[in-house]
Amino acid sequence: PVGAVAILHAGLIPLLVFKLKTESDGIQELILDTLSNCLRVEASEALATGAITILKEKLTQSSVAIRSKAAWVLLEIGTHPEGKSILCEEVIPVLVSLLEDKDPEVQASATGALMFATVKPQGRFSALGAEAIPPLLKLVAEETRKARLSAIKTLTMLAELPEGRKTLLDHTETFQQCLNDPCEAVKRAAKIAISVIKWKP
Repeated sequence: PVGAVAILHAGLIPLLVFKLKTESDGIQELILDTLSNCLRVEASEALATGAITILKEKLTQSSVAIRSKAAWVLLEIGTHPEGKSILCEEVIPVLVSLLEDKDPEVQASATGALMFATVKPQGRFSALGAEAIPPLLKLVAEETRKARLSAIKTLTMLAELPEGRKTLLDHTETFQQCLNDPCEAVKRAAKIAISVIKWKP
């Protein structure tokens, strides 16, 4: 954390973001790791330098590591209020497409970033529009997936919209299965998801 703060104070974030355009894959991976640690502390400088546009491009790279790390940096950006808004506007459709990535790490990072983006109502509408529900349900159904918990939480937020709730009412069985999960957090999240989906106004 001290190193991350020092990088922020030295004003290196714009330079690191810019370097993502020109460096080799190996160096880009290191930059993405560094940005991830720094953005946990503060995101405004990265947002001001247009980091989201560059990271969005990285989500479609052929390198699994770069796709995964770029999604993870977006996840860190999404933990900040101003970051959530920009994610909603620009990145949700690409994150939804990564839910079906062949690599579990990429799926997990993309699902986590999507989870933060759907905290805002506009993010929920955007995720519904991008047809996020089917791939998210698939991730919930696969017990071994790292993305399972984030997928359940994201679907719970989508169930807060009438359209999302209506769709998910046909899939409560998927969440019921999670009630036997060995992970306590998954069980708890599934229980909440079921109650939100079955809620009647």
